[in-house]
Amino acid sequence: MTLSIALLVPWLAGVLLIAFDGRKPVVAWLGVLALAAGAAAQVVLAVEVFSSGTSRVVTGGWPSGVGIDLRADALGVTFALLSSLVLLAAATHETIGRVRSRTFPGLVLLVATGLTGLFLTADIFSFYVFFELAMTASYALSAYGGRRRQLRGAVIFTAVNLLGSFIFLLSVAGAYRVTGALAMDQVAERMGEANPNAATMIAVGFFVAFCVKLGLFPFHFWLPTVYAGSRRAVAAILSGAVANIGAYGLLRFGTGMFAEQLRAAGVALIILGVASVLYGGVLAIARGDVAEMLAYSAIGQVGYVLVALGVGGPVGLAAAVLYSVINSMNKTLLFLTAGARGALVAAAFAVGALSVAGLPPAAGFVGKLELFRTGVSAGSVLLLVLMLFGSALSVIYMFQVYQRSFWRPDTVAVGRPSPLPQRLLTALLAVVVLAAGLWPEPLLAVSGHAVDVLLAGRST
Repeated sequence: MTLSIALLVPWLAGVLLIAFDGRKPVVAWLGVLALAAGAAAQVVLAVEVFSSGTSRVVTGGWPSGVGIDLRADALGVTFALLSSLVLLAAATHETIGRVRSRTFPGLVLLVATGLTGLFLTADIFSFYVFFELAMTASYALSAYGGRRRQLRGAVIFTAVNLLGSFIFLLSVAGAYRVTGALAMDQVAERMGEANPNAATMIAVGFFVAFCVKLGLFPFHFWLPTVYAGSRRAVAAILSGAVANIGAYGLLRFGTGMFAEQLRAAGVALIILGVASVLYGGVLAIARGDVAEMLAYSAIGQVGYVLVALGVGGPVGLAAAVLYSVINSMNKTLLFLTAGARGALVAAAFAVGALSVAGLPPAAGFVGKLELFRTGVSAGSVLLLVLMLFGSALSVIYMFQVYQRSFWRPDTVAVGRPSPLPQRLLTALLAVVVLAAGLWPEPLLAVSGHAVDVLLAGRST
């Protein structure tokens, strides 16, 4: 019951609110309330899953294969709850500052519906349907603000990601042609009996589609324009919530359905991940604008997830899950503070900068430690050196942007502070990032449970 409620709440609220004028405070706050209700349902669901195990239901009482097959396990509920909280924070931030588009609250709720559905579905066609729902709403959100820069970014974002969606749909059709199934469990079971060349081509298709969503090098070319051109709340949504589709997809599809192909491509994934880390880091140093720096930083940071996935095994997968969660928290915090003013904002940005750089006591320090454990388990000194170099780059560009934005007296950060509720919200997010670094056991436990689910599914 809780599983269905977690999906129905944002869906019904989104369909309802899209018809009203979101610029009216009452409508905007109703959207925030609906997001909070959906997140609360997911908290209850997460408690059930982590205490009692996987929950599964077919909507409408239909037989499996006809109705939408929903499955809440440790991996899916972690990404669903994380994305909902990011959307809640971004929507609250924008509502405090004043919503500028009538469709904004409804679109955010539709993004929440799509993300919740794809993280909690158990078949690949439903994944595609929810995937498209989330992306269609994201296309419209990327134009939010209506300025030339935002409209240009929306066109690029739509064109590139439609190509990624088309590749994903072709891969779904290929998986069905080869296995005769759409349920993830059945596809995983039958893929091992399929023609190896066909299975590899399907796996490559899914990989490209998810890498486009993540903005990994060399599929990154759309990301800087979109992230830098979007309003802060939208950039936080795209980087902290929508980008989770890519990380989750690589984990779920790669480990669950294409385990052999993942093992065979391990070295290639590590090389692509390291290239993304170094490319994003070097380009971030060269940027003077905060939003552009954060955009290139996003390219570099997701490279660590790909490195951990390429190493594989319990240690690598746990690091990939953990760093995906921490990276989402970091990007949400930093994009919401970019361009804002006030001492609280400066302190919050400093916490986010420490976390991205992997310095204590922020959560990023724990994430980098797990990544270095991954390098040790791989037995590669070169990989450790490259990861250390990538971390050094992040220290440099985060220090540079903090100095430009909050230390120099002639910066835009000096002057009239942002609204107090916005400053308090960013301070709260910074406290969460700090708390996750000072008390990392819950995050480590969550990532451990998620990996158990992945490995259990691979062994069946």
